[in-house]
Amino acid sequence: MTSHAYTGLAAGIVSGARHIDTGTLALRSRHAASVLAALGVDQGERVALLLRNDFAFFEATQGAALLGASTVPLNWHLTADEADHILRDCEAKAMVVHADLFTPALQRVAGAVGVPTLVVDSPPELQAAYAGTPMQALFVDAPQPSAPSWDAALAAAKPWQASPVPIIGPMFYTSGTTGLPKGVQRSANVPPDVALAAQRRTLLAWGLAPQPGQPAPRAVMTGPLYHSAPNAYGMNVLRSGGLLVLQPRFDAAGLLALIEQHRITHLHMVPTMFVRLLQLPAAQRHRHDLSSLQHVVHGAAPCPADIKRRMIEWWGPVIGEYYAMTETGIITTSTSAQWLAHPGTVGCAAPGVQVRITDDHGIELPRGQAGEICLRTETTDHVSYHRADGKTAELRRDGFLRTGDVGHLTDDGFLFISDRKSDMVISGGVNIYPAEVEAVLLQMPGIHDAAVFGVADDEMGERVVAVIEATGLDAATVTAFLRERLAGYKLPRAMRFDMALPREDSGKVKKRLLRERWLESK
Repeated sequence: MTSHAYTGLAAGIVSGARHIDTGTLALRSRHAASVLAALGVDQGERVALLLRNDFAFFEATQGAALLGASTVPLNWHLTADEADHILRDCEAKAMVVHADLFTPALQRVAGAVGVPTLVVDSPPELQAAYAGTPMQALFVDAPQPSAPSWDAALAAAKPWQASPVPIIGPMFYTSGTTGLPKGVQRSANVPPDVALAAQRRTLLAWGLAPQPGQPAPRAVMTGPLYHSAPNAYGMNVLRSGGLLVLQPRFDAAGLLALIEQHRITHLHMVPTMFVRLLQLPAAQRHRHDLSSLQHVVHGAAPCPADIKRRMIEWWGPVIGEYYAMTETGIITTSTSAQWLAHPGTVGCAAPGVQVRITDDHGIELPRGQAGEICLRTETTDHVSYHRADGKTAELRRDGFLRTGDVGHLTDDGFLFISDRKSDMVISGGVNIYPAEVEAVLLQMPGIHDAAVFGVADDEMGERVVAVIEATGLDAATVTAFLRERLAGYKLPRAMRFDMALPREDSGKVKKRLLRERWLESK
């Protein structure tokens, strides 16, 4: 193991061989504000961002904030029709897009919607990261967009000079697992003390709260900025005067090298990244000096207990966990020590959060009994769905917000999540939680990934099925492994083996897509 002190950029953003310091970023953001204002963006309006992790993402976000405008980060995996829905729904006044993502189909959408668009050149590190993948064709074959250049527009603009206005945070769209995506919006008149309380809770959960005598954080951004948690994490690292290293595309071995090279102290991850790190050969896993790590936090999806335990054994007690949702922010937090004492927990309610478990009628259930997880914070009354009053009403119940997750609280206040309420399978009148089956599947040698869900069954109502990414295994072998560890009624009644499971970059499996494929093949 070797150790190398990093003497490069102390504060700002690094991406491949490029870097930008915080002063230059702030100046370019003021130029960005002028550019967006010239396109008609005003206070309270929205700017769509179809960008991978790049400097322009931060420039546009901070530029919009200077105008009191909000950004709408778009998942760049969206189809043109899906992007069309969001652009119209949020009434975007402008869009900033990477050149390779501005496909002919999206160009037609932008023209039809009538949204002025600025194009960002796709940097070399992004092109290299996607070489050899289906995305490579976009870099090579896409015609050059005719829309104005982001860099040229900033160079021609004067820096914004107007006084700051109240900032409105980004509006993120839900993944649309139960219909069209919905924009999550927060009130523009949140009291300062309420906003400050929510901000403090977030910083504490992620280990980013300033500590006397401690240097600013040095972090690698491993997740896409179009997701709410990575977005907020990256912005908070920069606000704290820290260093943010953008990894163009998650690569387990590459992450270890970046941690050593930049003496990284903080990370935000999802469980699938842990799985890929642990799949590296032992010699490769222990080749790098990771002693700089102080706080590694993960969330977004359940983490199998065996995976979490192995990561703590490897990286030490620096791994924390949080449970949150875009609509509410942080709900619970857990340290390594708490998790080891309560394996499988997502922690206790964060400061200022009240958690309760309810039945289908909203009646609070006793400790130990599973039901829907609901919560209340000082921000509860300030969140809603954009242009979706009915969905907002469904979100609320007796002053609490419904998460849609199923779980239970222990007597000492530790929360355990069983599954998504929408994912729960009811077979023969019995509740089955796919997350439990998936966790056991991932313990089996040879299984790299797994998704369990329910499909309709004439006799039982629903039956459990599984799609598995594995090497050298068959259904009979997997079933025998499960039978030793799970009750018989929980076992998948059918299995399919696939090369790779479709996952969101947040780590969540696209189960709706898997279910559709399963039914189509019948």
